[in-house]
Amino acid sequence: MKKKIIIAITGATGSIYGTRLLEILQTIDNVESHLILSNAGALTAQYELGIDKQSIASLADVVHSPKDIGATLSSGSFITHGMVIAPCSMKTLGCIANGIADNLVSRAADVILKERRKLILMVRETPLNLVHLRNMTTLSEMGAIIAPPVPAFYSKPSSIDDLVNHSVGRILDTLDIGTEHVKRWQGIQK
Repeated sequence: MKKKIIIAITGATGSIYGTRLLEILQTIDNVESHLILSNAGALTAQYELGIDKQSIASLADVVHSPKDIGATLSSGSFITHGMVIAPCSMKTLGCIANGIADNLVSRAADVILKERRKLILMVRETPLNLVHLRNMTTLSEMGAIIAPPVPAFYSKPSSIDDLVNHSVGRILDTLDIGTEHVKRWQGIQK
């Protein structure tokens, strides 16, 4: 049985993280990707990456409308390996932290939390205000994994792709999905 991974792309900057996750998951045989692309996420991806909604949808095995609150993902009986929101806007973070399940992204995340599955949030904002920090703390206490895409310079990145691949690879590590996109720390060579 394939691992079902939900990828949600919201309107924060960093749509490249969600699309790169989908690209990598396409290459892994035992994974089935489920995409929820918010309207703001589609607009941001168009602006940042020059790709449209259909191009992003073509990267996923299954696509769900963010308005479809009755989709399979909205039930705990739909078994998933986990959910990644990449990028995760502060609006989405706040909705999830406060139990506001008014669209499929926040509802699916709520289900993931109640079922004690992995919810990984690639939050994108800086600087952070107190409400952001409290919402992150609340979600961490509920079992979510807060994973902002922080670059690792020990890997000696030579391009933006290297930085993106490393961050996405670390997310896949968290989901127990092996990938060669992470340059592992080897210690300081003497």
